[in-house]
Amino acid sequence: MNIRPMPFDHPDAVKLNDEVQLEYAERYDGEGDETPLDPAMFQPPRGLYLMAYDALDRPVATGGWRAMDANGEGYEDGDAELKRMFVVREARGLGLARRILARLEEDARTAGRRRMVLETGTKQPEAIALYLSSGYEPCAKFGLYRHHEDSRCFAKPLTGQ
Repeated sequence: MNIRPMPFDHPDAVKLNDEVQLEYAERYDGEGDETPLDPAMFQPPRGLYLMAYDALDRPVATGGWRAMDANGEGYEDGDAELKRMFVVREARGLGLARRILARLEEDARTAGRRRMVLETGTKQPEAIALYLSSGYEPCAKFGLYRHHEDSRCFAKPLTGQ
């Protein structure tokens, strides 16, 4: 697998973003993720978007982080928020999400971010298992879905490692 930086609005990124939105809709009774995202949010040094490609150069996984600081939605200064972690069904179980996650954490740490945060939902148990096994711990809710019952937020310090 080849993992490389990619603009959030690249056609391959858009394709997989559409796929993840369909999966969210399947899992959450027709609702996708309505978090406003702009391609500029993922531009270094205040973010990064990665895509993984298989041996046939087909896009099979994505993930990104964006810089967030204290605001009325519960973020803290120095946060890096994980967004759009996704692996197509055919490529699941190959460790791609874990590899992308590690690269995103390292990049956010290098950019001076102090904490990686993420929001997921109760209908994504595989995601929750990945994050817990990668050192993330439940934290106070933040972001667009902080008042939703199915929302779960996690954080991992990026400093002192």
